[in-house]
Amino acid sequence: MIDTTPYGRMLGIRKIETAQGTSALMLPAAPELEGRPGFLYGGVIASLLELACLAALSRELGDVQRRPKPINLSLDFLRGGLMVDTFAEARIIRLGKRVANADAICWQADREKPIASGRVHLLLD
Repeated sequence: MIDTTPYGRMLGIRKIETAQGTSALMLPAAPELEGRPGFLYGGVIASLLELACLAALSRELGDVQRRPKPINLSLDFLRGGLMVDTFAEARIIRLGKRVANADAICWQADREKPIASGRVHLLLD
């Protein structure tokens, strides 16, 4: 699903397999993504978290064509994101008939030291 969204393609986001045997999204560092000097723009980090939640829901539903709508997004920026490759992974917390809840983490060099986390509520069509 991520590589079929124009924004995901523009950012260069791709799916990877992690050392833990799960799948995550990887955002390659690029000068166009810089906010303050030497750091990723916060909106790009937020987008990566949201797209990770959408990818997790797509995996859970087994339907890559379905396009749920984000109802709300709550983010915690824990530290500045440096201009290096950045990763995000999400999991579905609750899957109802009309709404799904997901949470995600975003990290760079060390998965145990996230740079951001988030929760997304998604409206299912």
